[in-house]
Amino acid sequence: MNATTYIIRRASPFDIPEIVSIEQDLFTDPWNGNGFADALQYYGELFFVAVENEEIAGFVCGGMEDTGEETYGHIMNLGTAKKTQRRGIGGSLLRRLELECMVRGAGGMQLEVRVSNTAAQEFYRHYGYTQVFVIDQYYSDGEDAILMMRWFS
Repeated sequence: MNATTYIIRRASPFDIPEIVSIEQDLFTDPWNGNGFADALQYYGELFFVAVENEEIAGFVCGGMEDTGEETYGHIMNLGTAKKTQRRGIGGSLLRRLELECMVRGAGGMQLEVRVSNTAAQEFYRHYGYTQVFVIDQYYSDGEDAILMMRWFS
């Protein structure tokens, strides 16, 4: 059996070029290197990469938000390299971020996803996320976003 394995670890500044490459390959309005550098600077404890054969196979970055009544995690960006998709890496990254947010007191997680990105919506539904509402013209090109949430309790 020639199965490959991956590890999940916290992201470092050295990972950003590979993360940007994955991002540009996946998304129509990708983050740039500065966006990822900012996320790493401000939310480094909530920014993870999956590494397989010394290459970045995927990434997830998140943050914590406190509304005054509730604390929850926010999935800011998640992506898996096309050649490593459908192997559980994205789900493992998602669960790792969720765990870290739970440890920090989050009662749930939220994210925004393009209305047109039905594959991502289905991915998140598989992991227990549900649509809460639509945000009009959320993205820079005017597309709406669906806000999805998963509560931990």
